[in-house]
Amino acid sequence: MHGAVPLLQDYLSHAADVLPDKVALVAGGQRASYGEIQARAHALAYALQRRGVGRGDRVVVFAENGPVPAVAFWAILEAGGVAVVVNPLTRAEKLGYVLADCRATALVADAGLSHAFEAAAARTPSVRAVLVAGEPAPTLLAALPGGEALEAAIAGEHGGHAPPRRCLELDLAAIIYTSGSTGEPKGVMLTHRNMLSAATSIGSYLGNVEDDVILNALPMAFDYGLYQMIMAFRVGARLVLERDFAFPMWLVGRMAEEGVTGFPGVPTVFARLAELRSLREARLPALRYVTSTAAALPEKHIRLLRDLFPGARVFSMYGLTECKRVSYLPPEDLDRKAGSVGVAIPNTELWIVDDAGRRLPPNQVGQLVVRGPTVMRGYWEKPEATAARLKPGPLPGEQVLYTGDLCRMDEEGYLYFVARTDDVIKSRGEKIAPKEVEAALVAIPGVREAAVIGVPDEVLGQAVKAFVVLEAGAELTPKALRLECQRRLEPAMVPAEIVLAPELPKTNTGKIKKTELA
Repeated sequence: MHGAVPLLQDYLSHAADVLPDKVALVAGGQRASYGEIQARAHALAYALQRRGVGRGDRVVVFAENGPVPAVAFWAILEAGGVAVVVNPLTRAEKLGYVLADCRATALVADAGLSHAFEAAAARTPSVRAVLVAGEPAPTLLAALPGGEALEAAIAGEHGGHAPPRRCLELDLAAIIYTSGSTGEPKGVMLTHRNMLSAATSIGSYLGNVEDDVILNALPMAFDYGLYQMIMAFRVGARLVLERDFAFPMWLVGRMAEEGVTGFPGVPTVFARLAELRSLREARLPALRYVTSTAAALPEKHIRLLRDLFPGARVFSMYGLTECKRVSYLPPEDLDRKAGSVGVAIPNTELWIVDDAGRRLPPNQVGQLVVRGPTVMRGYWEKPEATAARLKPGPLPGEQVLYTGDLCRMDEEGYLYFVARTDDVIKSRGEKIAPKEVEAALVAIPGVREAAVIGVPDEVLGQAVKAFVVLEAGAELTPKALRLECQRRLEPAMVPAEIVLAPELPKTNTGKIKKTELA
């Protein structure tokens, strides 16, 4: 690493120094070496600085998964700025909110997304420069504040070395905006130390090495997607970057072609893979591990992944943007600790508290608290929301994360997610965790996915309502599903209503949008 104290961009510079000619990125038919990515990042860093980006300034990246966001992320850090990667499917109104909220100094964007960013950038007074990748029309550039073609902006810049370092590990490296399902999006502030610690911790239990080839079809605006690049570059591995999971068999073909060793996904993606019978004929001898986050993997999906990828270790993980990753379930514990989201990741401490903040003994349900170097600095310019999540820790002056998640922990320290505190259904005077009902539904043969919400009820307070997506060819009825639930669940948990749906509404990152179901 360069310098006494490493910064996040040193992952790229170290890999480029040691492995300059090795392919670092495969995206959209293009292949780029570590040396090439570093040279372009250096040039873009100087270009950003010449256009007003200084230490701590926010730069928004609005581009499809590919070389543009990959290079821009490292360039922003080298310029001393803070990277704010926004999903390319974001609409103009929300993009405008993000630009204004973080008071972005610059925007790096794909020309093909001008329908969303043109007006948003023009309406944001803080934006001094917009660098547009692709082949932007002159009329578009003229309509933007400081509008320039990205290639022209970096053409004359020096790519031989990075600008002088000005940041500390305590400075912000990124702001990641949450989905905002319960209100305005909140910007999670992450320092260089936060992100270095997270990448080191996760990479240690996944055992990432230089020979790894990691497939990423998750949006880089999603921390799970962004960290695939960070962890790959940390060890000099190769990243195969795809736009999305829209064509799963295409992705499987890419995995075979590139010799992919690591495959990160989410439960909704694995549910779709389950229906691809031809996938069982695929040969992926190089695949070493599969990871899943956002929720505990249902036992059905664990069996599926073992069947589809018999040579791969399956890691079920759980985390929040506010601390990146909370826990992981070692593959050897998948059967012994079914339903668990695992143990604390290395260099992290977990405990459960009651409503008064008192620590609870094993197997009692309460709010999960996280302590460690991955815990965010807070929400960008939202002190009240920050104070609700960051509270005093064991040491004077430190802060720990109160997650808002209800969990329990067994005697061995294995964590079990129960529900979000704002997700719990209160029916007949009892508290019902939607996850338990969803798990029971998904375990029924023929059910692909399920989502459960509470709906107002004059007698019950709230009634349990389930939305179910069946597997292809399944002929289950709501009545049959309800009978199965009566066999598998306590009476209060049995859905009062079950709706069969062709699909469930999802966010760009594959999470089910329960607000739309409600």
